[in-house]
Amino acid sequence: MMRFFLQVLLFFPIVICAQEYQKTDVIIIGGGASGTMAAIQSARLGVSTLVVEETPWLGGMLTAAGVSAIDGNHKMPSGLWGEFRDQLYAYYGGPEAVETGWVSNTLFEPSVGNSILQKMVAAEPNIKVLFNTKWIAVEKMDSGWKVKIKGKDAKVKTIESKVLIDATELGDVMAYLKVPYYLGMDSKELTKEPFALDKSNDIVQDLTYVVTLKDFGKGTDKTIKKPKNYDKAEFAGCCDVSDPATLLKDNNDCFKMLTYGRLPNNKFMINWPKKGNDIYLNIIEKTPEERALLLEDAKQMTLRFVYYIQHELGFKNLGIDYTEYPTKDGFPMIPYHRESRRLKAKSLFALQHVMTPYDTPEAYYKTGVAVGDYTIDHHHYKYGNAPEIDFVKIRVPSYNVPMGSLVPQDYDGLIVAEKSIGVTNIVNGATRLQPVVLGIGQAAGVLAALSVQQNVLPSDVSIRDVQNTLLDNKAYIMPFIDVPNTDPHFKILQQIGATGILKGVGVPYKWANQTWFYPEREISEYELMQGLRLYYPALKSNWNASGAALTVDACINLLNDIGVHLTVDKVKSILINENINKQIIKNTILSRREVSILLEDLLHVFEKDIDYNGDLR
Repeated sequence: MMRFFLQVLLFFPIVICAQEYQKTDVIIIGGGASGTMAAIQSARLGVSTLVVEETPWLGGMLTAAGVSAIDGNHKMPSGLWGEFRDQLYAYYGGPEAVETGWVSNTLFEPSVGNSILQKMVAAEPNIKVLFNTKWIAVEKMDSGWKVKIKGKDAKVKTIESKVLIDATELGDVMAYLKVPYYLGMDSKELTKEPFALDKSNDIVQDLTYVVTLKDFGKGTDKTIKKPKNYDKAEFAGCCDVSDPATLLKDNNDCFKMLTYGRLPNNKFMINWPKKGNDIYLNIIEKTPEERALLLEDAKQMTLRFVYYIQHELGFKNLGIDYTEYPTKDGFPMIPYHRESRRLKAKSLFALQHVMTPYDTPEAYYKTGVAVGDYTIDHHHYKYGNAPEIDFVKIRVPSYNVPMGSLVPQDYDGLIVAEKSIGVTNIVNGATRLQPVVLGIGQAAGVLAALSVQQNVLPSDVSIRDVQNTLLDNKAYIMPFIDVPNTDPHFKILQQIGATGILKGVGVPYKWANQTWFYPEREISEYELMQGLRLYYPALKSNWNASGAALTVDACINLLNDIGVHLTVDKVKSILINENINKQIIKNTILSRREVSILLEDLLHVFEKDIDYNGDLR
């Protein structure tokens, strides 16, 4: 009996220690938009993943901050973003059921978005989420990372991992580690952007403390108590719904202003920039206590705007929905931060890489791991003296984010996600949008998992390995609007696009920019030769290709010039294997799709490893 009692005494300390000390493969600090996607993707690749999240929710800006109107990527439902959207469709009853507001094709109740993300995470046995938990210290070790955390019980616990992802809203982990970063508006000297300022500053975009209103029905009065310091002049002109991108003027419609963010079930996302509830608060370098104090000003701004909507505009039936979030005041748990610290990364993704991706010294497009189509959009309405950058004139096509933007320039072992990646202040105006951040998270999850599996630092993982894994998981690496991930040759066309042998055509288009691959169009002999010259220098002295449409015979001749023996029968066999059934003779004109299939089968150019600039290693 005594022996058993001693065994029990010996056993319990071990159990207690195990509770205070954990090990995992990947730690993700921040269960926001990118952190949640990183966790799901990492776990699906068989890697144990732990998420440290301060709130009781997953999803960050699109749930816990209440910004539940998706901006962009409607026709590029890449990877986990597409999966999340499919679940929204299933919950509400299809695409039309979530097209409730004019700002977006996909709007939803924040609580529903959180429930879907919780369900997606719960389905992965390799994920553990520590909710209501704060990180208090991070230490880099030879074997990986040590993170100290504190939960609701106020006990300090330690977790060790091989890889660490900073998915915080403001890049707090990389700042704690003293990893170099940029903050505010950049100088032209740094970014080489024609629209950048001559001198940098620390001004960031306005933030918003969103609130969700609900229509309680005609005749009801949900008007809140008049907030302190209320002045209706503060919001005069808020009903202007003109579009600066199309230069429309004098379009005042108060109901349309409200339906900007109309959600399902008669709810409204109040996140309005023009004379609305945006506020300038640069809290990034503040302490948590200072941030909390300043954010009360943001809440008061929103309350004043809600009172204005109810009292001055007459929408008394719209009241705060106190059931939407698990908070006493009816507000979301966090504010909507449009801008963060920005990593000094292996790749500084600048405006020229978005506007003219094929014409820059750095071929970042070849290293893409996430895509976006939203235009460059900045909110500086509430900072009166912000230096002028004419964002209306910055017209860009869709784009892809380089992998090097997630990896610190001179700091090993850390992956950075959310809005804190290595982009310029101007480009952040496009990469900050929800689908892009979701894609960044998925890429971070792949990079972390491969780092663990290959037992190498994240910076040493092959870019092509990351891209291949993303493609296998239906994520886009090239922003081709006409090559959906349901296309039978999606992976091949994406791969060839990422080699640069066949290029896309970028189109700045309203609020959903485009890049077209045109898979069914013909290609000229000269166009193919120009693309092949990137990898086969011998062709640089070859001027035998004309501007005529590429035929099977011309394709054979070009490939013979680089040592590939090809016949008409071989062309026919390759295409048949890819379910391309058409008459193949030497005069047959080949489409870009067919050329891509042939190149991938014969040359395997995508398998050649590249560096962070997109150059062959």
